[in-house]
Amino acid sequence: MSLIQLQGISRVYGSGKTAVHALRSADLRIEKGTFVAIYGASGSGKSTMLNMLGLLDEPTAGSYWLEGRNVANLSDKERSYIRCRKVGIIFQSFNLFPHFSILENVCMPMRFAGLERKEMLARAAELLDRLGLGSRLKHSPSQLSGGQCQRVAIARALANNPAVILGDEPTGNLDEKTGDEMIGIFHELVAEGRTVVMVTHNAEYEKEVQRVIELHDGTVVRQ
Repeated sequence: MSLIQLQGISRVYGSGKTAVHALRSADLRIEKGTFVAIYGASGSGKSTMLNMLGLLDEPTAGSYWLEGRNVANLSDKERSYIRCRKVGIIFQSFNLFPHFSILENVCMPMRFAGLERKEMLARAAELLDRLGLGSRLKHSPSQLSGGQCQRVAIARALANNPAVILGDEPTGNLDEKTGDEMIGIFHELVAEGRTVVMVTHNAEYEKEVQRVIELHDGTVVRQ
């Protein structure tokens, strides 16, 4: 059984002559423990695909199976519940809370999942230590470099031990050296059996992943 399976997924924004077909009857499978890149030019449907996979949006048509459950047309509350526990998302702009310490930032998904404070703090500290930030737990995001903020975002994405980790152009705001370090971290996660799906417009990353899913005008044109 695939970890992720999309069947005929479409997403249309608006209606009539102004309708935008962001995804057109997309089919794909993603197996557990793979490193996948969703690649395409600007406007190809990459961000919409990520929003589908991350349960941030719901399809106009089609089915989305996550760990054997069709999650395509759940209520907002049900999607939020599953997203919190099954999906970790790493954003290009980090999306960290600026007035919280990085330890508190990593705790946020666990707080929503209802973990005890002691367990939450211990796991957040462990994840940040693993990512080389163990001496900066009380620092705010503004006290860190872009690469360090992205490491915090990775730790936060891992907080609830999700089934899949999604990266939305996760190296887009980083210099080449730091971007390569992020890819190295993703390789480590995949080696542990985790599933990483990264949206990118950078064709250079094709050689770094196990699979490429290419989109053009909302259609899957290569897998």
